[in-house]
Amino acid sequence: MAVEFPGSPRPTIGVEWEIALVDKTTRDLSNSATVVFDRVKEIAGETPRLTKEFLRNTVELVTGVHDTVAEAVDDLSESLSLLRRAADPNGVDLMCAGTHPFAQWTDQTVTPSPDYDEMINRTRWWGRQMLIWGVHVHVGVSSAEKIIPILNAMLVKYPHMLALSASSPIWAGYDTGYASNRALMFQQLPTAGLPYHFADWPQYAEFIGDQLKSGVISHPGGMHWDIRPAPKWGTLEVRVFDGITNRAELAALVAFVHSLVVYFDECLERGEELPVLQPWHVKENKWRAARYGLEAEVILDPVCTERLVTDDLNDLLEQIMPTAMRLGCADELARVADIPVRGASYQRQRRIAERTDGDLVAVVDSLVQELKE
Repeated sequence: MAVEFPGSPRPTIGVEWEIALVDKTTRDLSNSATVVFDRVKEIAGETPRLTKEFLRNTVELVTGVHDTVAEAVDDLSESLSLLRRAADPNGVDLMCAGTHPFAQWTDQTVTPSPDYDEMINRTRWWGRQMLIWGVHVHVGVSSAEKIIPILNAMLVKYPHMLALSASSPIWAGYDTGYASNRALMFQQLPTAGLPYHFADWPQYAEFIGDQLKSGVISHPGGMHWDIRPAPKWGTLEVRVFDGITNRAELAALVAFVHSLVVYFDECLERGEELPVLQPWHVKENKWRAARYGLEAEVILDPVCTERLVTDDLNDLLEQIMPTAMRLGCADELARVADIPVRGASYQRQRRIAERTDGDLVAVVDSLVQELKE
């Protein structure tokens, strides 16, 4: 099957931010998306910027196509403000994290949809367990010839992205011992997890044809990998991040992805080879980042050089800063370095749980407050 990648004439950016609805009193999840959407329509009419998600406790904020990180974050801020206006009168607060600290998956309601119904029928228990939230970043790439080399290079930086955003240490009332429980839960679905390593676009297109022919997916966008080509939009879609808890870190991490993708694109333009890791190293790095977060020792190259992820991050930020300056997101990228200093969300959540003798309502309070600030 011919799968076309039309490409993007500019390295545009788009962001999808999944927001959880929580009860103002109990701090449990609230399956109130239908009511909230009705209120959104009363306030602003139909808007493509707020969309329904798999569960009725979630609303996804979706930007338009933008040239800068600042534009995309402003777009999301407007949508978040609208969502808050609709949720507040209904006794609903907003939060974002990779998981909710104590909500039970058995209490959640699935949004009626042919795609969601098919997913549940196929995946059963694992599909119903997906009580998780994330952030997806699209970056425009000019041609099919570039998309697979850039995807493979982004996999080398996978642990950096996951460790910085990790925000799902507690699930269903238990500290899992992981920085990102979400990353390992989501990969249980048959179309999710790490992408396969492809040599080039034709090999990827052949794979998609096989998946369609065998009924694994019903359309080319049916693979829900952590990083994937998005042919419909001419973008590379990075889906590594756990739910990001506040706008400052959202802007920083979106700038990180934008700068990385464009940096690798510029390397290809200069005729340089991009970094690549064996699939087994990529898989190991994902596990290490999910387990240890910012304390992970990651594998950097095919000969197994290892380094603390935060030490490598400092050099990486310096390397891509000139690209960020050209993209107009240098200030946002600089704030990536603040995350290890402040502590990533998984660390902040654990600190609050420790200070309050395990009070997970207090953890939710902190997440709600972060999104308001």
